[in-house]
Amino acid sequence: MITDPRTAVIDLCYLLSAIIFYFGLKRLSHPATARLGNGLTALAMLIAFVVTLLDPSFHWKLINILILVVGSVLGIAVGVYLARSVKMTAMPQMVALFNGMGGGTAALVELSEFTHRTANGINISSGEALAIGLGCAIGSISFAGSMIALLKLQELMTGRPIRFPGQSLGNGALFAVIIAMIVILVGFQGADLFLWILFVVALVLGVAAVIPIGGADMPVVIALLNACTGIAAALTGFVLHNEILVVAGALVGASGGLLTVLMGRAMNRPLSNVLFSGFGAIKTGGGGGTAIGEARPIRETTAEDMGVALAYSNEVIVVPGYGLAVAQAQHQIRELATELEKHGVTVKYAIHPVAGRMPGHMNVLLAEANVPYDQLYEMDQINGEFRQADVALVVGANDVVNPAARNDTSSPIYGMPILNVDQAQTVVVLKRSMRPGFAGIENELFYNPNTVMLFGDAKDSITKLTSAVKES
Repeated sequence: MITDPRTAVIDLCYLLSAIIFYFGLKRLSHPATARLGNGLTALAMLIAFVVTLLDPSFHWKLINILILVVGSVLGIAVGVYLARSVKMTAMPQMVALFNGMGGGTAALVELSEFTHRTANGINISSGEALAIGLGCAIGSISFAGSMIALLKLQELMTGRPIRFPGQSLGNGALFAVIIAMIVILVGFQGADLFLWILFVVALVLGVAAVIPIGGADMPVVIALLNACTGIAAALTGFVLHNEILVVAGALVGASGGLLTVLMGRAMNRPLSNVLFSGFGAIKTGGGGGTAIGEARPIRETTAEDMGVALAYSNEVIVVPGYGLAVAQAQHQIRELATELEKHGVTVKYAIHPVAGRMPGHMNVLLAEANVPYDQLYEMDQINGEFRQADVALVVGANDVVNPAARNDTSSPIYGMPILNVDQAQTVVVLKRSMRPGFAGIENELFYNPNTVMLFGDAKDSITKLTSAVKES
């Protein structure tokens, strides 16, 4: 029996919020509807936030209102500032930061709720104690791990795997301590100290679990930690009896887990290999036993020469990578494509699932420059067309176009599906230098007889190519 009419309103609004969340996430799956999806999820969160204030258990004290107002204003101000000021190249770092904040918040809420109940003599069921322990542990690991991912991506610490003797054994011991603390929480009332021990140990494990993972695998790690944050939020919702938090957390956890699996498949590597292999360390030698930096013949070209070749092509496939984002050259590549289309050239964009430093990085980057969505092709859609392409224009991509993934069984990326750019009649690679990519290995594509290198800043090089096409 409902004793307070607000309860019915809250339940209905939570249901509405959950439905909007679902449709919002659904629309985030395609660039054409992503902006609408983002708006819908923001609306769902706003509804959930406002409706939560109607909860009969909320105490309208001055201190509570002050904390609510100050926290909301600060959160909105920081969010708007970051959204408007962070460059596209730093978007993965921002995702890691926001993801970590979510996990840390869940852990702190679990701590606060547990200490509040024990201090006031409120009984905590075994199921709630289990949810608190798991939520605190998962949220803490997600927070600490996300901060390490942020530091690696921002290059404030080395992107190479950091390993030391007994590391795996130490991580196993930390995990065992966490399990023991959760058992104590479930079995004994008032075990505040053990929850704090769990919190600290989980933070240490979050750091220890991510530092041995190389920078090349950070996108997968961020997706996995995102799933963990969702799970922690859902567990928090269970403890607080908040339905929308359970639903939203479950949606984030499920989508993050699915994304992790899909990215692992795109790299042809199981999650265990990502977490424990140390992939991403700088190798002393590349595919075929060639040491990095060893002199090998390459063919250089000029923007003027390639501009003519591009202008008289039938089909050009652009392969964007992280270097395009670093150079902020998305608008220049769009201008080049427009000029080529004026010459009757068909232009398509080949998107590898793990190009850039987070899923969808290249899609968002090109959408910012108003590249038509129908010109963006996923790897499976475009790979068969490279044989018919006159030119494959590689802008800042590296490991995702390395033929060693197909040909060299000794290569750490062997078996990873790649874009078949080497099958195009001519491959033009835009790079600043011969420096290897995130995987730290030599790219055999650079030495193929049909490959030419155009060195320099990508934005400057593309601008020169556009000028050359116009003059052809």
